[in-house]
Amino acid sequence: MQTIQDPSEIIQLLDKQNYVADEEFATALYLLINLKKPLLLEGPPGVGKTEIGIVLSQLLHTKLIRLQCYEGLDINSSVYEWNYQKQLLGIKLYEGSNLSVGEKEKHIFGTDYLLQRPLLQSITAEDKSPVLLIDELDRSDEEFEAFLLELLSAFQISIPEIGTMKAKHKPYVILTSNRTRELSDALKRRCLYYWIDYPGLEKEMAIIKKRLPGIEQNLLTQVVKFVQELRKRKLNKTPGVSETMDWAESLMALGYRQIDARAFERTLGAVLKSSEDIQQVKQEGIEAFT
Repeated sequence: MQTIQDPSEIIQLLDKQNYVADEEFATALYLLINLKKPLLLEGPPGVGKTEIGIVLSQLLHTKLIRLQCYEGLDINSSVYEWNYQKQLLGIKLYEGSNLSVGEKEKHIFGTDYLLQRPLLQSITAEDKSPVLLIDELDRSDEEFEAFLLELLSAFQISIPEIGTMKAKHKPYVILTSNRTRELSDALKRRCLYYWIDYPGLEKEMAIIKKRLPGIEQNLLTQVVKFVQELRKRKLNKTPGVSETMDWAESLMALGYRQIDARAFERTLGAVLKSSEDIQQVKQEGIEAFT
């Protein structure tokens, strides 16, 4: 991996990956890379938190390991579990041997019988540091969040039957949260922090233009201005940048070069993901957004 000299170089590298970043965010990524300190990204859905993990792995030419969090996520799904079928076969193979009970247990509880899940995979990487993306941590339970503390502080995982497994190459850890619940202070102390908010008009136009270079300027300006206005409404689901992209792509696919009343009503489902929100906006009419 090439040596990154300063945050401005990260901005340039991200730009080549079609990701628009400002100096403050690039600085947070620079510190993540150089200090190997986990980075917690919080912000509303659809503003590019998950995508930065994918882009960072491409930028660093390393493997991406992703753990999608959800309510009820446990160690078996996130860290490891034993391959019970293989263990049963192992027990049968050792039945006629002269090994002691302790020696047999040592064999069947060895790493050959271990099924590695994302967190364990991230610290057993042999060649180089992977990017570990722990996505939507706020969806998981507080018990799982507490379990992460050992990994985030010491880059190690304790397995009762084996002992402590420590990372040979510390992973680049990115945690994301939509802030549906407050994360613990203990977790935050172990991380760098950055809040990704909805972008301003110029930045959002730059993002869409980067991803859709063929979009006409008039349509680009209209789409972004409309979405910026939508975010001022009290909606069930406020559209993120990903919805702006979806809307722009949909309009282009339908051959629209500008948003008129018909285009507005036909394509609202690309930017609004709630029937109540669509009805509310339709009642206001296109005039309210121009």
